[in-house]
Amino acid sequence: MPHKLSFKVTHASGQDEVHRASELNFHSPLTKGWQSARYCLYPQDIVIHLEKRSRLRKIQVLSHQCLIATRIEFFVGDVPDGMPVDLDNARYTRLGYVSLSDNEKTGFKARELKSVQVDAVGVFLKLNIHKNHINKYNIYNQVGLVAVNVIGDPIRKGLEDIDDMDLFTERRKVLDDPSMDGLYNRPDYISPLDDLAFDMYQDPEIAQIIRKLERKKQEAVLQERYEYAKKLKHTIQELQKVGEKIGKYEVEKRQAVENEDYDKAKLKKAQMDEYRVQIYRDLNVPDLLETTGSRHPKHIDLESTRQPTPPRLLDLPRTPPSPPPRTPYDERPLPAIKSQRAYSPLSPRARTPYDERPLPIHNSRETPAQENTEQSPRMPYDERPIPVAKKVASLAIEEEEDPAPPDTASGGITGEPEPLSEKDMREASAAIDIFGEALVSKAYSKTWSYREDALLAVYKQMQELSASNKQEAREMLRASIPLMKRAIDDKVYAVFKAGLMLLKMILTEYIPKHKLQKSDTVMTMEKTLPNLLHKSGDTAARNRDDAKNFIYECATMPEVKPTMVVPHECVKPWKGNLAPRLAQSRAEIVESLYEQLGIKDSKSGLTVDNIMNFCVVALGHTSADVRVVTENIVKALYKEVGQPVKDYLPPDDEKTRKNTMWRLLFEYFDKVDGKPSKSDVKRQKADEEARKQQEIDGLQKQLQQLKDMAAGKAPVDESALESKKPSKRPMVKPKLNKTLSKADPDDDTSVYNMDNICIFCGEKNPSFTEEGLDLHYWKNCPMLKRCANCKQVVEIASYTDHLLTECEAKSNYAKCNRCTEAITKPEYEQHVAEKACNASKNNMNHCPLCHQNHLTGEDGWKNHLMGKDGCKQNPRRLLALNKQPPTGKGAAAASRGKPVGVRNLKKTPR
Repeated sequence: MPHKLSFKVTHASGQDEVHRASELNFHSPLTKGWQSARYCLYPQDIVIHLEKRSRLRKIQVLSHQCLIATRIEFFVGDVPDGMPVDLDNARYTRLGYVSLSDNEKTGFKARELKSVQVDAVGVFLKLNIHKNHINKYNIYNQVGLVAVNVIGDPIRKGLEDIDDMDLFTERRKVLDDPSMDGLYNRPDYISPLDDLAFDMYQDPEIAQIIRKLERKKQEAVLQERYEYAKKLKHTIQELQKVGEKIGKYEVEKRQAVENEDYDKAKLKKAQMDEYRVQIYRDLNVPDLLETTGSRHPKHIDLESTRQPTPPRLLDLPRTPPSPPPRTPYDERPLPAIKSQRAYSPLSPRARTPYDERPLPIHNSRETPAQENTEQSPRMPYDERPIPVAKKVASLAIEEEEDPAPPDTASGGITGEPEPLSEKDMREASAAIDIFGEALVSKAYSKTWSYREDALLAVYKQMQELSASNKQEAREMLRASIPLMKRAIDDKVYAVFKAGLMLLKMILTEYIPKHKLQKSDTVMTMEKTLPNLLHKSGDTAARNRDDAKNFIYECATMPEVKPTMVVPHECVKPWKGNLAPRLAQSRAEIVESLYEQLGIKDSKSGLTVDNIMNFCVVALGHTSADVRVVTENIVKALYKEVGQPVKDYLPPDDEKTRKNTMWRLLFEYFDKVDGKPSKSDVKRQKADEEARKQQEIDGLQKQLQQLKDMAAGKAPVDESALESKKPSKRPMVKPKLNKTLSKADPDDDTSVYNMDNICIFCGEKNPSFTEEGLDLHYWKNCPMLKRCANCKQVVEIASYTDHLLTECEAKSNYAKCNRCTEAITKPEYEQHVAEKACNASKNNMNHCPLCHQNHLTGEDGWKNHLMGKDGCKQNPRRLLALNKQPPTGKGAAAASRGKPVGVRNLKKTPR
């Protein structure tokens, strides 16, 4: 079975003056470990010489916390037969390597333990340590190992090589026993006591005792002394905790000595000695080690053996069992160690003055079973209860006493509660005057059953109180409040529920029965509600739920609701950063009270002001769960009251909306108001810009086609020409000339003489090229305007028809039969009902800009839109007045109809 192998460091390529390689030979909490020299060359080598040639099963390396190597390689060395075992004769075989973490995640406060499973035979182990990880604590580029551990099996050639024959015999007994097959004789089983972590954090003396107890446990299992093995197992577990604590004291003592703080070192030493003595006494270590002989006499049948039960035990008649015969072990009193030497046979030391002071390590109360065990007659060692579960005071045998009679007044609890302290007596003075000191002592007792029974007794007294004396009822109410506050804060659920039951009875029965004033109800709630709110943040879910449900119930009680105490207390903003669970419960309580009571009722106690003051503080909490509940409150409140909620929030601007929480809240507000959110507006704006860019690209393409047609590079494309018109309304084409082959230079109606003329207003301008005309249509032509919805340029005369039949927003308009104009649907009903519009007349044009009637025909439109006394709502009219009117045949042709030629732009006939 693999176990820990002894070794010695025989070679190191370098070492620090303080942390030498010889530190690796020992394992204890005080081990300093090895460190390389400052600014050394890498790799560094360490060679370990095992005591005997062994088969290695496991290698463990504990790295330094900040002097960390990047990689460690392992080599096993063996010496050929016939050659002396010497370092120079070793032949090494590479086993592999391990990589070490840079330890940044732990802040260089933890050590990394690497365990490597191997299977190799040799007498030397070489560690090849590579360069260090760089960090701010390793200023000299060193590497360090705190400890190295090797686990394996020595290779034995014969019994003459075995030094410890007794140990070998014990191990062989365990391995050869067929009943232990698979328990201790597994070839791969490695005891946890051989692990490096055990020795590095355990006091050496305690570690040695634990190993002896472990061997005793294996022997007890072989002998089927299972009760004894159980005690040993429990003691080993306790000693492991004790060893770690004493090891920590030892480190602190050494640090104090290095700092020359000898008072602290003396104190630590006294603590260690005192703790060690007390532990040995509590755990009965000498008895468990059986240092004075076996505690299992052969001639007494203390427990069943593996031999069959004799038949005589089955055939004998049942008679009362006689007490077992007395043994030398039973004649001895319970252990009462007189000196420290008896407790620690491994390292005797002088007795200190602290040995007489008790230092209990367990605070668990004795159960009745334990008390009966102590008072029962002597029993064999293996049947005795585990000593660690007893109090220190129970080591001395006491005479058996009759139990006290049951206390009927306390509800069947035996015994008396502990007396009140001076502080408790001052705090509960009013309750003592009313209910008596005995009952109050139970309410303040450390035993929860006493506390519960005290509350039930108070409940009964208050319920049975006569309604005749109102002053006495008020005094009893005030005396019960401190008891209820303690009960609500109690960690035991049964006591907490008893406190809620008492408070509910007072609010629903006691106060109405005795007709107490409203101020008494307010006082009761103001005293107990803070405790209920605090309980609503308890770690136990049922405590939280019961506290919150009781608060909801209180808010609707007939005696409590008119006072409005519950909502006022619940919506008070907290100061500082409240615990997340408590803050979430507070927010959930406010949300439920708002749903339950609302704000429309003036007697509910909730207003927009107090709710929003609470929500503003809660929205700033660090916990996301608290903010989510608070956002729900704000959203529900905004749905109900709207704009006043925003008065308590930050301004709705770009800076505020950078915060995700505020952006989502304000977008929800916009959605409630029926407005598109700013994100939707941005998206629509981006889509509009993309559409405009697409239209511009299309226009540029059409212009290029027109240029090519004008230059004769491409044939005339009617579809390309028609797409240039400002309006998409279908037009009736005027008659065309039959031939275009001949041109009359003096005829302005010729297609070759229509350049530089606007076919709508008749203006002629040398700048009216293809691009110039587009700009004129878009900005200056008084006969045209841009649609406010689709941004398309259309004739003013056909603007109404465009809105009703062609525009992208045509579904938003309806035609008024009175004025024949296009009216938006939200305003349509009011427009028709008022009948305030200017009615359209037959044989006259109706202007959609100024809503006036004027002369019919195309000349009527021109005079109205371009004349001196024309449409006052046409912004392009004044610009046309400042220009020369077109003259000659060109103007006449422009007024007669649409020319057909290179530009082939259509005009709506009037």
